[in-house]
Amino acid sequence: MIVEDYKIPVHLTQLISSEQAYQYNIIPYTEDDNLLVFKSVDTSEVLKQELQIILGRSIQLIHESPENIKQYLSSNYRLKNQSQTKAFNYSSDFLEQLLTTAKDIGSSDIHFEAYENRCRVRFRLDGKLKEYFIIKKEDYPIIVNKLKIKAGLDISEKRLPQDGRITIKTSIDEFDIRVSSLPTLHSEKLVLRILSKDAEHISLGELGFSDKELNTYRETIKKPNGIILISGPTGSGKTTTLYATLKLLNDEQRNILTIEDPIEYTLEGVNQVQLKENIGLDFTSTLRTFLRQDPDVIMVGEIRDAKTANMAIRAALTGHLVLSTIHTNSAWATITRLVDMDIAPFLIASTLNVSVAQRLVRKLCHHCKQETSVDESDFPSSFKAPKELNKKSIAIGCDHCYYTGYLGRKAIYEIIPITKELIVHIKNNNLEIDQYIKQQGIVMLKDNAIELVKSGITSIDEVYSLLI
Repeated sequence: MIVEDYKIPVHLTQLISSEQAYQYNIIPYTEDDNLLVFKSVDTSEVLKQELQIILGRSIQLIHESPENIKQYLSSNYRLKNQSQTKAFNYSSDFLEQLLTTAKDIGSSDIHFEAYENRCRVRFRLDGKLKEYFIIKKEDYPIIVNKLKIKAGLDISEKRLPQDGRITIKTSIDEFDIRVSSLPTLHSEKLVLRILSKDAEHISLGELGFSDKELNTYRETIKKPNGIILISGPTGSGKTTTLYATLKLLNDEQRNILTIEDPIEYTLEGVNQVQLKENIGLDFTSTLRTFLRQDPDVIMVGEIRDAKTANMAIRAALTGHLVLSTIHTNSAWATITRLVDMDIAPFLIASTLNVSVAQRLVRKLCHHCKQETSVDESDFPSSFKAPKELNKKSIAIGCDHCYYTGYLGRKAIYEIIPITKELIVHIKNNNLEIDQYIKQQGIVMLKDNAIELVKSGITSIDEVYSLLI
């Protein structure tokens, strides 16, 4: 059984130092105005008075068993040169419980990491990693081996990276886990990516498009051929947007084929192929085969190189609608990236229907966020803040958001449809279009980010990198 009840909110652990917690064998329980409540084995008046003098607050002591106090201390405080540990029950269902816990709280990835003196487990929540468990050094190999066995990996191979997969079935759900092992200095690091099995719940209208952006995007995907590119860093929700698009295009009149690494969603009516480069099943060769399969719509998980880009353009030129992702910082930078891949500008202009950039922005927890005044120093020096923005919301942290201050994420977009004017720009290799964007009223990523700040949905800190 995973013991999570021993975790104390961060703001309470900061009331006393690790040395004080271990010296007096006490654990903070609640804080109310001038009263501090501690759990303690010793509830004597002598200890109460001593703590009142040290901390300068009224003190109340609640009796707790020595075993529980020990567990609270090891779970929340760590003395210098002391390894922090949590009690795990390494039974056969331990890993299933851990994985199910991560899935239930909305974690996308689980990181198992080993260091010189301790090992830890971190969950990625809303795009940010948060440490959840500390594992004893001697127990870490047991967990790694169990995970590798479940993922079909070779437990004797500790020198080379490996990839595998685990399927978890519960009474109400079924989901896949992609497992990646990496040899590091002190042991193997494992990263588990939780993959949703079903794309039926995904809808374009719920992803974060504004009404104008949604209408623009829908118009571009109605074209029978061409390329639709979604750009953004890893973890920005590009695949989710593509599947929401496929769901809209998916009907019995279309033959839809996808090549992915990995297959993150399943969608009835879509023929999906898992990339297997070790046997020669790569993007380029699979795309070549797709063209013999009478496709209407083709989705390529990612355009990584010139070969894949050329095959995608060939497919678009021969009357197919191609959807893919690419790693660039903005929608228009996609053009530059393709040019850098030695794709002729006239081919880009002839095939690209729309370029979309997106990011996932964490939403402030509505249970604990607080409003305060805006200061010029809140923004990058290169960014001119709107005059009407004089209030901002900030992250605080509470039980509802696991003391991160954020709860859930929202996608923001930047959509540039390739119009006749832009076709001329691309063919002439004239990539300066700032004036055109202003004239057309295209909303950029930073503009959408500021709107979220104005409405109190997110904080300036969360979108700071988009404003630089």
